Amino acid sequence: MKTALLLLLLLPTAAEAQELRFLDPPALPPAKGYTHVVEVPAGYRLAFLSGQVALDSAGALRPGADFRAQATQVFENLGAGLAAAGADFDDVVKLNFYILDARQIPVLREVRDRYVNLAAPPASTLVQVSRLFRDDILLEVEAIAAVRAEPAR
Repeated sequence: MKTALLLLLLLPTAAEAQELRFLDPPALPPAKGYTHVVEVPAGYRLAFLSGQVALDSAGALRPGADFRAQATQVFENLGAGLAAAGADFDDVVKLNFYILDARQIPVLREVRDRYVNLAAPPASTLVQVSRLFRDDILLEVEAIAAVRAEPAR
């Protein structure tokens, strides 16, 4: 009986079980603008955003758009996708970045930090690639958002 009682005491409360957890275990290196582990418990719905590039709603890339301008358009596109799912950047739990030039990481971080929740930044992966689907596209970003599900009525 004591064992059963002990196990019951170790179970999270309903409130605790419904909160996102952003974890940076001390055994991992320091995270710079991202979180190593984001735990999404039951009670959330997930929205998966396809990779967004710097094309506007008409499918056009502004001529001469540099990396900073493209990154800003990418995050604006992500914001529009999140809004369509009833979410915003505070709900983003994972970002995947594909960039042509890793030397642009400081610029990318600067732009990213204007959009994401810096108190609980999403988990992230960044990969330098040799090419994206068009020669004039410099980056692509995917996102996953966890939105608290509405209570059943």
